[in-house]
Amino acid sequence: MKQITLLIFAAFLTVSSVSAQMAHSKVVADKIVGVVGDKIVLHSDVMNALLDARRHNQPVSEGDDCAYFAQILTLKALALQAEKDSLLIEDGELDAILDFRIRQFIQQYGSKEILEEIAGKTIYQIKEDMRQDIKEQELAKKMRSKIESSVKITPQEVKAYYDKIPKDSLNFYEAQLEIGQIVLYPKAHRDLELMAIEELNEFKKDVESGKQRFETLARLHTDDPGSKESGGRYNINRTEKNFDPAFVSHAFRLREGQISPVFKSKFGYHIILMEARAGDDATVRHILRIPRITPSEINEAKQRLDSVRSLIMAGTISFGDAVQRYSDDDLSKFTGGMISEPGKPTYLNYDELDRTIIQVLDKEKLQPGQYSQPHEYTDPYSGKQAVRILFLKTRSVPHLENLKDDYDKVAIRALEQKKQEYILKWFNSKIPTFYLNIDPSFQKCEMLSIWFENAKNIQK
Repeated sequence: MKQITLLIFAAFLTVSSVSAQMAHSKVVADKIVGVVGDKIVLHSDVMNALLDARRHNQPVSEGDDCAYFAQILTLKALALQAEKDSLLIEDGELDAILDFRIRQFIQQYGSKEILEEIAGKTIYQIKEDMRQDIKEQELAKKMRSKIESSVKITPQEVKAYYDKIPKDSLNFYEAQLEIGQIVLYPKAHRDLELMAIEELNEFKKDVESGKQRFETLARLHTDDPGSKESGGRYNINRTEKNFDPAFVSHAFRLREGQISPVFKSKFGYHIILMEARAGDDATVRHILRIPRITPSEINEAKQRLDSVRSLIMAGTISFGDAVQRYSDDDLSKFTGGMISEPGKPTYLNYDELDRTIIQVLDKEKLQPGQYSQPHEYTDPYSGKQAVRILFLKTRSVPHLENLKDDYDKVAIRALEQKKQEYILKWFNSKIPTFYLNIDPSFQKCEMLSIWFENAKNIQK
C-alpha cells in the first residue's frame, strides 16, 4: 500500500495522457481495466502514461504499468470522494486551467496549427477531450488538501523523525545563503527616452514599407533577452498574468499583420507585430528598446538607496517594510525581498546565485545580518540597468545535516511523512467503501493487492 502514497499526484498525469495521444497512435485495442465508483480507467490511459514517460526520457522498467495504474486508480478514488464531499471546481477555474494547458502544448509544438495537425483535432476538440481528466485531477488535489489540512507536526515529532535517520543517510549540505535585495530602476533622461521612441518608429516604417523584416530587426535590435533568438516571438493569452498589462492591452488591439504604435511598459518602449490571433490566444513579435541610463541617474539611485540603507540600519524601518515601500522589483514584494521564487525555499547554493551577487559578497566581506553598499548591476531577466543593496540574512558552511542548522528542512520532510501516513490511513478506511472492479490482467501487481482484495469483497 506504500505505493499509493508515493504515487499520488504526479503533476504530469493528465497532461501526459493527452500529449501521448497526440504523439502516438494507440497500438492495442482499448478496454476498461478498472472501475472506481462511476469512474473508469482505460487500458490506453495506462499505456499512454508509459509512452509519455519514455518520450520525456524518464526511466521506464518492467512493472511500471502497475505503478501508473495504481496512480490513476488513486486519483479516481480521490476525485470520487471529492464529489461525495461536495468539493467543487468552478467552470471558470476549469476553463482557465485548460487554456493554460493548451498554451503549454502550443509552446511545445511551435504553433496552434502544428498542434492541431499532430492531434488531428481542433483546439476546441482537444480542450473538450481533456476536460474530464483535468476536472478529476483538480478534484483529487482538492480532496487531498482537505485530508491533509489538519495534519500538523510538533518539535518533538521532528526530533523523533530525525533520530530515526541512519547517520550514513543524513544529507550533506554545501554552503547555502539567504539573501534579500532592494532594487531601484533609475529613470532615463527624457532625451534618451525620445531617442528610443524615434528608433522604434523608424523600425515600424521600415517594416511597413517592406524594407526590412520585423523578425530580422528584432534579432538585431531588441533589448529583450528572452525573445532575441526567436526574433521577438511570443505566444500570449489575453488572460495570462505573466505579461505586462500594457503589453497585452496593446497586442489585442491589433489585427493580424498590423504593427502597434510605440508604447511604454514597465520594461521600456515597444512595438508589436500581430502575427496570428484566435480568440484570447495570439502569436506576436515585439521589439523592446530600453532607454540608456546615464551615470547621473545611476548616482541618484545610489543616493536614494543609501538613505534607505541608513534607515534600516538605524532600526527606523524593517528590511521587509523597506522592500514593500521602496523596491521596484515586483517579485521581491511577494518574497519579502528574498531572492527566491514565491513559495520556494529561500536557501540558495552558491551556484544558484548571479555572478554579480557573489562579487559583492566577496568584495564587501558581508557577514550575516549585514547590508551591502548600493551598487549598479544589469538585471539578468529584463536586461535593465539597476541599483540595489543586498541583505545577507544567513550563511551556512558545508556540513552534515543536524537539527540546529537544518531544523526547517528536517521538519518539512517529517511533516510530509506524517501526511503520507495520514493519507495511507485514510485510504485503508475508504477503499472498502468504493465500488471496485479491477481487470484480472493486473493481478501480477503486488501494489494493487488492496484494490483486488476490496473488489472481491464487494463483488461477493
